[in-house]
Amino acid sequence: MSFAPVLHSEWIKFRSLRSLPGALAAMLLATVAFSVPASADADGSDPLFSAFFGVTFGQIAAIAFGTTAVSSEFHGGALRLTLSAVPGRGRWFAAKATAIALPALAVGLLTGAVTLLAGRAVLGSSGPGWGEGVRGAVGCGLHLTLMALFAAGLATVLRSGIATLSVLIPFLLIVSFVVGDMSGGVADLLPDRAGQLALHSHPDSALGPWGGLAVTALWAAAALLAGWWSLRRRDA
Repeated sequence: MSFAPVLHSEWIKFRSLRSLPGALAAMLLATVAFSVPASADADGSDPLFSAFFGVTFGQIAAIAFGTTAVSSEFHGGALRLTLSAVPGRGRWFAAKATAIALPALAVGLLTGAVTLLAGRAVLGSSGPGWGEGVRGAVGCGLHLTLMALFAAGLATVLRSGIATLSVLIPFLLIVSFVVGDMSGGVADLLPDRAGQLALHSHPDSALGPWGGLAVTALWAAAALLAGWWSLRRRDA
């Protein structure tokens, strides 16, 4: 079977599982809902991050999206049925990753655009300029997409949505902040911290905004590679 029909079948799964569109909607709503109050209370030191502060919470919805899209395959023998129709495990996994990445990127870029417009409306003349604002909006979309793929790869390894979320959500909400406060520049190598460098007016890191996104991309690629390896080595 060629790649196109496999991707089409994954798209049908996406439309039939209500929690996936819901997670994408939550990604947009959480980001905007937490960004607007942060913009209103901004001190002016970093207007771009004030406008995009809610991405810290929107990325939780992104990992829920990536996790759910994969973990649903491990319920009720669904993966066994899928692989009986698509024997090429690598082809199926590539289609699954694509079916996660495309809607996540579309909604992520929309989230970035809406968040930027809301932030500029609240901050007024002290808000980010259009140049850095567009960079932040694009960075927002890419970061959310990469976090969804990172979660998808980990969920393939763990074969459990609960286990994946139990690892990633405490990491994002607790561990990342503690390590960030204690270790200085080392925190910039964490997947969530690195990607958010693109959301700062002047990132205090040698990585820079695009270097930070590249680090997050490496984390996502490593997770997907581990997921592909696990899929090939283990029974459905």
